[in-house]
Amino acid sequence: MAYGTVNADVVQSSVSGVSLGAGNATLMKNRIINGAMVIDQRNAGASVTVSTATYCVDRWGFSGSQASKFTAQQNAGSVTPPVGFSNYWGLTTISPVSLASGDYFVAYQVIEGYNVADFGWGTANAKTVTISAWVYSSLTGTFGGSLRSSTNNYSYPFTYSIPVANTWTQISITIPGATSSTWNTTNGQGILVNFALGVGSTYSGTAGSWSANNYLSATGATSVVSTNGATFYITGVQLEVGSSATGFEYRQYQQELALCQRYYQRYNAGPAYTVYGYGTGFNASTINTFKPLQTPMRATPTTLDSSAANTFKFDSGSTALVATTISYNPNYTNANYIGIDLNIASGGVAGQSYVLASNNTTSSYLGFGAEL
Repeated sequence: MAYGTVNADVVQSSVSGVSLGAGNATLMKNRIINGAMVIDQRNAGASVTVSTATYCVDRWGFSGSQASKFTAQQNAGSVTPPVGFSNYWGLTTISPVSLASGDYFVAYQVIEGYNVADFGWGTANAKTVTISAWVYSSLTGTFGGSLRSSTNNYSYPFTYSIPVANTWTQISITIPGATSSTWNTTNGQGILVNFALGVGSTYSGTAGSWSANNYLSATGATSVVSTNGATFYITGVQLEVGSSATGFEYRQYQQELALCQRYYQRYNAGPAYTVYGYGTGFNASTINTFKPLQTPMRATPTTLDSSAANTFKFDSGSTALVATTISYNPNYTNANYIGIDLNIASGGVAGQSYVLASNNTTSSYLGFGAEL
């Protein structure tokens, strides 16, 4: 048997004539995570009013210059998704804005540098890419978005059309590789993908070319935020190497979940006394708790979100202690393991072993974030 060099650009990962769902058989071509909007660890399908920076369905964030202008929800409005999909992400305007020059409202995903390192951006060998998606809006017209570098000073504004209101439209935008600027190729921000919902002139530029500016959209694009009750839904988002869009890459649910957990992991109570982890008494008022992560994270998590502290309790087998505050313990936290300090009013015993559990409730939760 002969062995030789394999060129990943030449080997075809699709199978001629074979169709899986709405797309062709493929392998690891889509650099977007949760493009089919299946995973929603934080909200489990509930509607949320977005602030100026809010993560919604997994890996998808909202950024705005003003808070409380949109609600966001997995499967908002309960419309039928496009064929081949079960979920979508929807945003609805709840407080319209007349855009000032510095205003911006965007739905986005930041792609980790490791996952786009082969693009070769910033070099003469930069690869062309294509973005595709299914979109649906109560408005019609020319919509905008952009790709942007991790340094926020190099971007490519683009446009696409939604010609018919309240109808799923498949879009495709081909973008030449960026031969200039600095592009992260490690575990930091690689490429920022923006879908604009209303952007003022400061952050809008001419569509169709790279520019040494921080552009989030194209000049003249439709503003969803300017119309009360306007909706924008999206699913099937794919970013791939090449000059044309191919069938959407479907992944198994557990694969997509693990990819999302690299950036955020949430642990929800099941039974009323769900065990979250184990700890050791530090002193009378503090218990150090340690918990292995389900999936190694991108980096040491920096955000902790949880239900109220008193929804957790410690049990040593003889004494139950209700938590009063909760925080990270940086001395015991890394990309594989979480250290948590939970304070109690009194009664802790240094060196005593404890079990951390939900306090007779099914609504407690712990969430850890290492988002980009």
